[in-house]
Amino acid sequence: MKKHLIIAMILTIMTIPLAAQKKKDALYLKNGSVIYGKLIEISENQYKIQSSDGSIFIYPIADVGKFVNEAPLFTGRKTEGFGIALEIGLMIGSQITHYPAPFSFNILANYTYETRNIFSAGTGVEFLGNPYTPLFLEYKYMLKESKTCPFIFVRGGGILHLGSDDIDSYNNEYDRKNFKGGPSITIGTGISWAKEDVEPYLSFAYRHTSTSYVQKTWNNNDYYDATYKDNYNRLEIKYGFKF
Repeated sequence: MKKHLIIAMILTIMTIPLAAQKKKDALYLKNGSVIYGKLIEISENQYKIQSSDGSIFIYPIADVGKFVNEAPLFTGRKTEGFGIALEIGLMIGSQITHYPAPFSFNILANYTYETRNIFSAGTGVEFLGNPYTPLFLEYKYMLKESKTCPFIFVRGGGILHLGSDDIDSYNNEYDRKNFKGGPSITIGTGISWAKEDVEPYLSFAYRHTSTSYVQKTWNNNDYYDATYKDNYNRLEIKYGFKF
């Protein structure tokens, strides 16, 4: 359990530098406009600044009120449109299974509607002793529209086994394990930090996932197919980026 807490702390610490807004050069023009970008030249009679899209603008010194290095003003969260998200995390808990801390990586395609509503479909790879691919739908609701914003979400779907079956040797015979996936549901909360080009977030959730495998078992002088199940009821901690 101590190892799991250390991993959770590392994931949390990782969010601190990314939550900070990267500073940019800013030119305050005398007409009231503010130009953000990278200052690439100051000469005796002009300022030359490059914007985030690569465009270069030149302003006479007479038109510039002041030059500073600061974080751009927050102009609001994305109101509507498509995006993608990448996330990585662990399922942590003390359940009695063969695999103490399953690992997962997910990619989500999402659509934002009226700022606070985010609908997503996702997949990826999860390692629960064996590799699985999840297929799920998610609804996320942002509780505010501020730069730092808590959210709640629910995710439902299932996982499918990837790769070949395992083979165990027993009494000089080989018994194949036919792995199968199962249903998966996640309910949780988290917090995100809106930035200019990417939105990092950290989530904490309850995750229930089931896996199973079928294997021929010797009993009463006969072989029969026996099904063995693993149920995961875990705390899921994930760190992600929404673009």
